[in-house]
Amino acid sequence: MDHVPPRFGIWALVHGSRAARQDPLEPFDASWERNRKLVLEAEALGFASTLVAQHTFNPHNPALGQLEAWTGSAALAALTSRIEIIAAIKPLLYNPVALAKMACQIEEISGGRFAINLVNAWNKAEMDKAGLPFPEHDARYTLGEEWLSIVEPLMRGARVDHKGTHFEVQGAQIVPAPATRARPRIYIGGESEPARALAAAQGDVWFINGQPIEDVKALIADVARRPRRDAPLRYGLSAFVIARRTEAEAQAEYDRLAALAELDKPLLAKMAEHTDKAVVMKQTEAKSVRLGTNGGTAAGLVGTYEQVAERLKRFHEAGIETFMLQFQPFEAEMRRFAAEVMPRVARARAA
Repeated sequence: MDHVPPRFGIWALVHGSRAARQDPLEPFDASWERNRKLVLEAEALGFASTLVAQHTFNPHNPALGQLEAWTGSAALAALTSRIEIIAAIKPLLYNPVALAKMACQIEEISGGRFAINLVNAWNKAEMDKAGLPFPEHDARYTLGEEWLSIVEPLMRGARVDHKGTHFEVQGAQIVPAPATRARPRIYIGGESEPARALAAAQGDVWFINGQPIEDVKALIADVARRPRRDAPLRYGLSAFVIARRTEAEAQAEYDRLAALAELDKPLLAKMAEHTDKAVVMKQTEAKSVRLGTNGGTAAGLVGTYEQVAERLKRFHEAGIETFMLQFQPFEAEMRRFAAEVMPRVARARAA
């Protein structure tokens, strides 16, 4: 993996701030206009990818706004020219044939820069509000596996006839098929046993939530030993970054955000009432204090510019290719990372 340069991406701000939701330096703003400017600037700064998470309602506070992932991704695909657009998708929400058509359309709009990120949902309230069933954890992955087995060949332009437990498809074929490559890339999220099996069987990239490097190495080793039909699986990591000139400055910023995060605890407790307790991401997050979502600062990317660059290099050597990063305040810290950390990672690899 070390011969492949690391790819740095950003989480789109689909539901506002990631670490603390009452930060005077980053007022809540999940608008299309902010996300448009954010992704265009990320592309100009050299970021390779953006992940647009999917929620029908704001999972932290339903009274606040939430960017719609798929319409937003289509618009971003039309406005950008280089950055990869990854749209998350919950199979419970979309018929596989309709979704495959949407994916192929955005793939055409982007000129071959689109990807889907299959996640099997943790927020029961989202499904309840839409009047949709919310099966237990492993059953959601069984459905997701069948769903993806239909979507994947459809995205390649193949004709699909399928009769399974959850779906029946007769003579479906998406026209035109993608012109620039075989199909959009498939990212798989989740760390449970069914998620690992699905990633090994049908994914192109497995997303791992932020956690210490030894834990990441163990996860990669487990999935890498599983049989694959296609090219070797690639790996991505989510992480929240706080990089500064000195350790003291980085710690001071961590402490500032941690104090603000305390104000969010009542909201988070309310959200936990609707969270499936079987979701491994939530179990992992409960192991230690961290800022940010999807593992956040548990990956250890808090420190000096040199320390953060060295830790990224170690993760890359362990097999992580794509780093999906969070910052706060997002735009200012994203610029800092591009100016101070990215060049140091490049120099460290060259050395």
